[in-house]
Amino acid sequence: MNPMKLGSLTFADPVFLAPMAGVTDTAYRVIAHDMGCPLAFAEMVSSQGIHYRNEHTMKMLRTEPGERPIAMQIFAKSAEMAAEAAAYIEELGTTDILDFNMGCPAPKVVKNGEGAALMREPKKAEAILRAMRRATKLPFTVKMRLGWDEDSRNAVLIARMAEAVGVDAVTVHGRTREQFYSGSADYAAIAEVKRAVRIPVIVSGDIRRPADLERALETTGADAVMIGRGAQGNPWIFPQLIHWLHTGEELPPPTRAERARVILWHLDLLIGYKGEYIGIREMRKHAAWYTRGLVGSAGLREQFNRAASREEFVQILRDAWGIIERNYNE
Repeated sequence: MNPMKLGSLTFADPVFLAPMAGVTDTAYRVIAHDMGCPLAFAEMVSSQGIHYRNEHTMKMLRTEPGERPIAMQIFAKSAEMAAEAAAYIEELGTTDILDFNMGCPAPKVVKNGEGAALMREPKKAEAILRAMRRATKLPFTVKMRLGWDEDSRNAVLIARMAEAVGVDAVTVHGRTREQFYSGSADYAAIAEVKRAVRIPVIVSGDIRRPADLERALETTGADAVMIGRGAQGNPWIFPQLIHWLHTGEELPPPTRAERARVILWHLDLLIGYKGEYIGIREMRKHAAWYTRGLVGSAGLREQFNRAASREEFVQILRDAWGIIERNYNE
């Protein structure tokens, strides 16, 4: 896999963390970077929230020095609002890359004409991307799907349009909006996009292990990969995939002690950024992902969902795995 350039940035191992609402916040991005992820995409931010300086939105735009470089993603339904948001984010100086969302399938997003809904309106999408390109000098990417449904697959059309207006790279998730996350990612369709444009193409969808990475790259010819659901509760996926790219060898899975250490590290970061009440509750889903597939994971998930303090998380792990807390920070 060759290095990938985005503006002045070069990524020797372009295995990126996808933007995921409620997942790729500062806490998880810091962990992913520490694990070797070269670029994390932040959870998507509303351009309307930026326009009105919504308090929650403003917090989402904050980044830490330890997670740079970082890509900030916005969603919008008008060129004016998108351009304003792009200029504002660049002025803040908290991001290195700007990404535009044309792939989110969530009903509450598409019903407003945002996210994947723009795949149905290429003219509007073109106006938005053109306005954003004029508004920012940052490296500029767009994330999209194959189309709205099987009868309107237009990823090639959208990618060519994006290239024509000056977008620096496109990410394609190998499903239509109608599919959400069902079925399998269509890598052959992403290969068509790759053949249609000269700018870098990033493949997304169903990459959870080295065999998936190999198939995705061989089929699509993509310049980079983006890991979404495969990274939930699994920041080790980045060193595992990067190590495989360099050696062809698979690293062993993390031990229980390593899982416990990262669970508590993640919890402490969430508490530090969001306070104990919110941090504890947000950590419940992450802890379930960290232990997914392990013996007794269903029982652990039930316990995590009742946990109301850091001490309770420690006790759950101690009772389940016999690990004492002093191991967590070693």
